[in-house]
Amino acid sequence: MSGRRPARRRRSPGGRTVLNPPAHPELTLELTDEQLREAIAARLLTARDRTRGLTDCVDDGELTAQHSRLMSPLVWDLAHIGNQEELWLLRNVGGRDPMHPEIDPLYDAFEHPRAERPTLPLLPPAEARAYAAEVRGRVLDLLAGVSLTGTPLLAAGFAFGLIAQHEQQHDETMLITHQLRRGEAVLTAPAPAPAPADRLPAEVVVPAGPFTMGTDTEPWALDNERPAHQVDLPAFAIDTVPVSNADYQRFLADGGYQQPRWWSAAGWEHRQAADLTAPLFWTRQDGVWLRRRFGRTEPVPPNEPVLHVTFYEAEAYARWAGRRLPTEAEWETAARFDPVSGRSRRFPWGDEPPGAQHANLGQRHLQPAEVGSYPEGASALGVRQLIGDVWEWTASDFTPYPGFRAWPYREYSEVFFPEPGQAGEYKVLRGGSFAVDPVACRGTFRNWDYPVRRQIFAGFRTARDLDGS
Repeated sequence: MSGRRPARRRRSPGGRTVLNPPAHPELTLELTDEQLREAIAARLLTARDRTRGLTDCVDDGELTAQHSRLMSPLVWDLAHIGNQEELWLLRNVGGRDPMHPEIDPLYDAFEHPRAERPTLPLLPPAEARAYAAEVRGRVLDLLAGVSLTGTPLLAAGFAFGLIAQHEQQHDETMLITHQLRRGEAVLTAPAPAPAPADRLPAEVVVPAGPFTMGTDTEPWALDNERPAHQVDLPAFAIDTVPVSNADYQRFLADGGYQQPRWWSAAGWEHRQAADLTAPLFWTRQDGVWLRRRFGRTEPVPPNEPVLHVTFYEAEAYARWAGRRLPTEAEWETAARFDPVSGRSRRFPWGDEPPGAQHANLGQRHLQPAEVGSYPEGASALGVRQLIGDVWEWTASDFTPYPGFRAWPYREYSEVFFPEPGQAGEYKVLRGGSFAVDPVACRGTFRNWDYPVRRQIFAGFRTARDLDGS
């Protein structure tokens, strides 16, 4: 369909607008049909194992409690995961009748803000588990027989990939809720290995020139990652590794939170209103910085990337350091550009999917790895830890790429874009964190949030122009 024609639309059973896809080349994975089905099932089962782990480790009272007004009760996320899977796969793809149409409004994220969700007549934990399990069983049956080439929604299993990513994104959200909850620790994971002892340059120079940003060919890429388009950037320098806790403590020790000259007007206003004095979960005791991490209190590890800071805090640190935050285009260029071939890689290290040697992903650990870790995951330019460990704030507003087309529904991205001519409400984060699963993380993946948010697993790295400004 021509990009100049308005998209035809229909209403999905859940009330969302399902759009015709943008024009792009046929999307395929280099797998046989049987291998593709096995890969889809594996990603769905991996997500569900994680969901169960995050919900079975606490009692029903903890599941139904709201641990922060910023977050839903865990039991809401559990049933919402099942409801979205039913809407997209059983109803939209399979043409099945609704299982429990009366609950659709309860689990529509746009119908009820998070602060209201505890007051809703939500499914109790046992019923929520049974509902999600029944949906999953029917979906696996559907997967065994449905064509994966018949429609754009099914090409390369996109609809199933959409749901696998959705569940893993909510698993990260539930992990954030676990970090916010009070009480004894219920989650465990081994610590990451120490970083290698090799000496790294403080920054890497990214040469000027054109770069292809975004994608037309990534099979499960979401609409805001499309289409591929060329950007032409001047040369710049970017930190080799994320800003560490030790780096950030120097900002604190220098009175960074008391000096408005380092903060934007909006940032200083928020710092005062929210009484920000250090990253979230940090406290000072007997001259030592401590942090609370999933129910445990421990000294802040100096060599980990700083975590749980707002965009405004990141921006203030960068200004104090005589630098700035990278733009989204700069971040992606540093992550994907291969100066030898001139092309854009899928991931910093190349085109192969993430392995344990490349990045800290998938909740294998419950903390970032030390800065300088994962040399095998470095970009072609030598920048490390661009994928995994911490989401990285960028200087960019969340806006559509040139030629953007909403698909398969407007509410995933389009409703978060600013009106033409207006400033955006959301800042872009890139790279993923230790809480992100590989299925929901790639070199083109875009995350976004309000600049005041810091319960998320967000850190940053800095950049500078090569003229010194």
